Amino acid sequence: MKKRILVLGGAHLDRRGRIAADTVAGASNPGTWREDVGGGAFNVARNLARLGHAVELIAPRGGDAAGQRVAEEASLAGIDDRPFVFLDRATPSYTAILEQDGNLVIALADMELYRLFTPRRLRARSVREAMARADLIVCDANLPAETLSALGAEASARGIALAGIAISPAKVIRFRKVLPDIAWLFMNSAEAAALAGAAASPDQWADLLRPLGLSGGVVTNRGEDVAAFDSQTTLMIKPPPASQIVDVTGAGDALAAGVLDALLAGESLPRALVRGIAASQIALASPYAAPPELDRNLLERKAAEIAASTAYS
Repeated sequence: MKKRILVLGGAHLDRRGRIAADTVAGASNPGTWREDVGGGAFNVARNLARLGHAVELIAPRGGDAAGQRVAEEASLAGIDDRPFVFLDRATPSYTAILEQDGNLVIALADMELYRLFTPRRLRARSVREAMARADLIVCDANLPAETLSALGAEASARGIALAGIAISPAKVIRFRKVLPDIAWLFMNSAEAAALAGAAASPDQWADLLRPLGLSGGVVTNRGEDVAAFDSQTTLMIKPPPASQIVDVTGAGDALAAGVLDALLAGESLPRALVRGIAASQIALASPYAAPPELDRNLLERKAAEIAASTAYS
C-alpha cells in the first residue's frame, strides 16, 4: 500500500574507491573509483520511492554541481525533492575506501553544511505542510542533535511515527534526547554500543536500549545475528550468508527501507525483519548504494528465499 513518507537528513555526493588487490597500508594501491549520490536519508528515500511510496526529501545542499546532481538523482528516483539550498556553500560529501571484498577500510565525511539545518528550519511553512501530509517521518543523524530533538517533539505532537538512521557511532548519540519520540532506530552493533555506552551480544540489545526510552530498534552485526525489538517483542534472526558482496555501502539503509515498507503494510516484526534483510542483500550485490533494480517483485522473491532458510530466536 502506497504511503506518504517525509525524509529529512543527508543527501550528498558519495565517492567510493575499491582496492583491486590485497590492501597495503601506507602505500599506493591499484583500484577503481565510483561517484554516486548517497547519504543515509537519501538512500532510504530512494529505496522507498522504488518500492512505490510517495517520498518527499528535505535536505540542505550547496549551490554547486554536486548539489545539482543530488537534485537530478532525486528526480530520476521519483522523489519529491524540497531542499534548503545555500548558494555560497559546498554540498557535503562522503569518501570511502573499500577492500577488494567490499568491506570498508576507512571513510571521510565532510558534513559541515548539515549544521545549518537548525530547529528553526522545521518551522518553515513548506516543512510543516510536508509533515502534515506524512504517514511516516524518517531522519538521520547527519542532522544536529537539537534539530532531531525538535523534530521528535513535532512528530510526537502530530501523532506521526518517526524512524531514525544512526549513520555512525560518533553521530548516533545525537539521538539520545529524542529516543522516547522514536518508533524505530536502525543501527549496527558499533552504533548501538555508542548509544548504550557498552558493547553487548545480540540478545542483550533490547535490555540495554529500552531503558533509554527507545521503544523499537534494529541492530545489525556484519551479516551475523540481527536483533530487533518493539515494545512487546524481542527477536533475533540468523540470516543466510549473502550470496554476493560487491559493496557494503548502503546495505543498512536498504535494510531500514525494507523493514519500514513492511511495517507500513501492517506486517509482523519477524516478516518485516526478513524483508529488511532481503533488501540489504540486494544492496550488497549491487555496486550502487541504493540498487536501481530494487522493486517490490524482486524484494518479495528475495524475502521468500531468506524466510525459507532463516533461523529465528
